Amino acid sequence: MPNVEKVSISMTPQHAELLRDAVSSGAYASGSEVVREAMRDWSAKWMQKRADITKLRAMWEEGKASGPPVEVDFDAVLDEARQEIAPASPHAR
Repeated sequence: MPNVEKVSISMTPQHAELLRDAVSSGAYASGSEVVREAMRDWSAKWMQKRADITKLRAMWEEGKASGPPVEVDFDAVLDEARQEIAPASPHAR
């Protein structure tokens, strides 16, 4: 396999047993294959987490830049939102 770096890892006995079981069941050809799949899954989650953090930071900065805080009546805002999403009453004309 070209461009492969060998890395040593430590894991709990339970994880090692799961890895061996995955290989002995025939689902994977080797422990390395199991770890590569796990790394692909983790990499996708990690990239999504990084994107989420970046988006939250941008939203935070946008909120801070929008001006001073304003007191809001949460119940009134909630009632307004409910009215906007409520289906039109068949009796309202």
